[in-house]
Formats: sequence, C-alpha cells, structure tokens
Amino acid sequence: MGLTSLEGTIKENANNCTNAHFMLIEGMSKLLTRKVKRCESLDFHVSGLKWKFVIRSDVVKDYISFFLDITDEKCTGSNWQVNCSVKLRVVSQTGPPDICKVFVMCFDEKHPSWGKDIFITDKVLEEKYLLNDKAVFSAEITNAKPNFLKDTSISRTMGTAESLKLMDVARKNSRFTWKITRFSSFDGVTHSSYEFTLGPRRWKLEMYPKGDKDGEGHLSFYLTATDYVPNLPKGPTLAVYKLRLLDQLKRNHKEPEYQALFAPGAYSWGCSKYIPLTELRSTSNGYLVNDQIYLSVEFLIVSTTEYL
Repeated sequence: MGLTSLEGTIKENANNCTNAHFMLIEGMSKLLTRKVKRCESLDFHVSGLKWKFVIRSDVVKDYISFFLDITDEKCTGSNWQVNCSVKLRVVSQTGPPDICKVFVMCFDEKHPSWGKDIFITDKVLEEKYLLNDKAVFSAEITNAKPNFLKDTSISRTMGTAESLKLMDVARKNSRFTWKITRFSSFDGVTHSSYEFTLGPRRWKLEMYPKGDKDGEGHLSFYLTATDYVPNLPKGPTLAVYKLRLLDQLKRNHKEPEYQALFAPGAYSWGCSKYIPLTELRSTSNGYLVNDQIYLSVEFLIVSTTEYL
C-alpha cells in the first residue's frame, strides 16, 4: 500500500527524530463530534520500554485531551517507577507553530498514565491543525530513568509513525442478524453465530442464554473480532456499533451503543448483563416470540491502523 504525501512526510519526520512516535488520524471530525470518544496509538518503544498515547474527546467539553501511557510488561507490581521528560505535540500541517507542551512525569503503579485534560480546543484544532479531516499528534520521551534498571544510559530510539483511519460504515453493509430458534432449549454455555466480514476483520456474535459468570440471570451478548481480511492492515480495530435485540411485535428494539478496541486475535466486547431473562421472556416486550429471538449488530464506524 503506497504512502500519501502526508504519510510520507510523517514517516520522514519520524526517521529524523529519536525517542518519538507520530500518529496520523484520518477522520478527526469523528472525535470532534464525539462519535468517537478515544483513539489509542499502536505500541511503540523508547528507552527499552513500551508506551502508547491516547487522544480523547470525552474528558472536558470542547477540548481534546492527550495522555501518555506506559504499558511495558516490566512495569508491574508496586515497586516500579519511571521518571522522564515528555513533549506532547499537535503537529502543524499548514504553517502555524506546533502546539507543544512539555512535562516532567513520574510513572508508577498508581500513575501509569499522565497527560493533559485540556490540551487543545476543538475550535483551534479545527481551524489551524486539521487538513482534509486529518490531524497529526506526536509524543517524544527523553531522559527516561526506570528505577528497576541499573544501567539507564539506553541509546536513543529511532522514531516511529502510524496511520489510523476512522471510516463510516455504509448503512447497506452495516448489519448482521442472527436468528435463534428454540431458544429455551439452549444450555448455559456460550453459543456463536456464523462468521461474517466487515471492514478489516471477520466477526461473530456470541451469547450466553443464561448469562456468563458475571451475568447470571441475564442474557450475555458480545461482539467478537477474529481473523483479518487478507491484504488489509492487521493492527487493533476500533469499532463503534450497536448490539441489537429485535422487538418482533412493535419494532421497539433494544440497541445500546458501544465503542471498543479489538486487539489482534479473538477479542470480545459487549455486556454480561445485556438484558434480564425475565424481561427477555416478557410477552409484552416482543423479544421472544414462538421461542425465537433475533440478535443483531449494526456497525457505525470501524478503523484500520498500520505502522508507516
């Protein structure tokens, strides 16, 4: 897959930087309108440790928030600590100076994430740093000093970059429905639909007709991502979707909305207490008719992510 001119520029910037990671978000308006609440970068490595950063739109009204997380497996338990200097940036594409904020941070068990709730206003981002619905963020980490390493003179790390694309799902392709007959005959273990393909992944619906371990007395209902579509990026997949239980009488469907990040490999998100079984079986609700139910998913937004 060839790089666009912007992606090429970002990759070049990353190659010329050290201890930094860049993330291009295509579809930034979905965060500004709160259709998407958070975007996480891919993992990157600086000073022998693993990190990621998170861009959020749901912390302070009319602001974009920017956080850096340490995710390294060595940072477990209660005695670890990492002190470092961090530079968080919104990278200019059109001429204004970068928005740049510098912090001295101390990460530990109680504080594995640091950043700024009020990083940049929606208005400033949209007017000065958004081009063709694309925005670029970066984090640079220097002077990292883990207390669990004797030698902290770790060589500088080559900069890295990624592209995250947030895509609306066309309505005609957005739904999959699973018809379940003889519902009362199902035992309490999990049951799955056929797999189907949407965006970069293959998916299936899963349900526990008598609830999983945390949802006893409820129908537990999940969306599971499995394999990737060949020749498409194989990073984590962000999805905004509705898990729907169809009302067969009045079309007053139960359809809560979820946003979840599906990591590589089989990964499930949903609700262990989706609906109480008493409510499911109530004839006035129209969910269970002639001992059959319809479970459905409707996708609103999906993403692809790849290193540049």
